[in-house]
Amino acid sequence: MRETFRLLHATLPEASKVVWRKIARKILDLRLSLSGASEADRLRAERRLRGYQHFTRLRRADVAVVSYGKSGRTWLRVLLSRLYQQVHDLPEDTLISFDNFHNMDARIPRIFFTHDNYIGDYTGNTDSKVDFYDKTVLLLMRDPRDVAVSQFFQWRYRMRPGKKALNDYLPDGDESPIFDFVMHEGGGLPKVIAFMNLWAREMSKVRALELLRYEDMRADAQAAMTRVARFLDIPATEEQIRDAVEFASYENMKKKEAENAFRLSGGRMAPRDQGNPDSYKVRRAKVGGYRDYFDDEQIAAIDAMVADRLDPVYGYGPGVPNIE
Repeated sequence: MRETFRLLHATLPEASKVVWRKIARKILDLRLSLSGASEADRLRAERRLRGYQHFTRLRRADVAVVSYGKSGRTWLRVLLSRLYQQVHDLPEDTLISFDNFHNMDARIPRIFFTHDNYIGDYTGNTDSKVDFYDKTVLLLMRDPRDVAVSQFFQWRYRMRPGKKALNDYLPDGDESPIFDFVMHEGGGLPKVIAFMNLWAREMSKVRALELLRYEDMRADAQAAMTRVARFLDIPATEEQIRDAVEFASYENMKKKEAENAFRLSGGRMAPRDQGNPDSYKVRRAKVGGYRDYFDDEQIAAIDAMVADRLDPVYGYGPGVPNIE
């Protein structure tokens, strides 16, 4: 009974906040519709409201985990959750989400996981990361070519129509082939590169920042998570880190998603269609896998865009290996 109460206390407050954030967006949408606002005005207003909601959480957070969508954040979230579960004796069937673990044990920081795509709409700081300067930031990056391909499957099989319009993706019902999507300035590779370049220019101004590459996690997850644990002051042992790595293996995460094992984490870890592997949150986890979807000419065009536009600080050149 005590364990049940502790778990409910940790999850219900945050769940209630999520509900109220959604209600606020619905009310805003209704008011704008009744006022005859244009679709462009409605989208700007919703982005600003989301920005306010995210900025409020950022101000309260002890740590911000920043990443572009489909950069491995779910994997990192599971790894961190498992570390905290072991170190602080917490239940296994939920994932860390802002303050739920902090509510169970105050020694655990409030961690704000963000794709950083709305805050600037509220603060106006779209050309800098000044909103993050005084924070502790774990910056998770992935090869933008793999990100753009994963975004395609997210767009096609998991993304709601309203979210597509809100973030300037190709519209719902568009059957564009994957190459057209990846090269699209709105939601494809150019947008991923622009996000990464802005953070590359700004990362030295953040009070405490650790750059974590998805590819380094895939190459040696034990070493990567040892570095993350040190950065976040998680007193995890080598054995606990090893256990977290095994727990968050691709095979185990895929299995747990299919079983809806993280029952208190909402739809974050659930497939849209059990029979379609491309609708799973955990899809392929392959480094350099973007090459599997294009012919040689298309690969050359994609690689040329990265070479021409992406800041070299991330180390993503043409020689990225394929890692299953």
